[in-house]
Amino acid sequence: MKKISPSELRHAIESKHCCRAGLANSVFVKLTLARSTMWEGVVHIFDLAGHPKANQAYAWAHPIAGTDRWQMFSMLHLPPITSAADAVRAAVMAEVDPA
Repeated sequence: MKKISPSELRHAIESKHCCRAGLANSVFVKLTLARSTMWEGVVHIFDLAGHPKANQAYAWAHPIAGTDRWQMFSMLHLPPITSAADAVRAAVMAEVDPA
């Protein structure tokens, strides 16, 4: 299964948020709940140029179970999202409770 590269994530951010993005850092994030791992993986942090509100974005990809495809996620660095872990937590919670 082909992984999603940081350059593919950069392109997705630039298309979705209509700005330029440059990879600044990559961090490992592990979210747990009651000693059970909810999600773990690498989140890429991008510096943004030309976005009216955010100067950074977080992006990662997760394999779609039972397929050879990946789902890409991106979140802007805007309160309450102020870290890679915050971004992943918000995405996980949105999937659990898509209200």
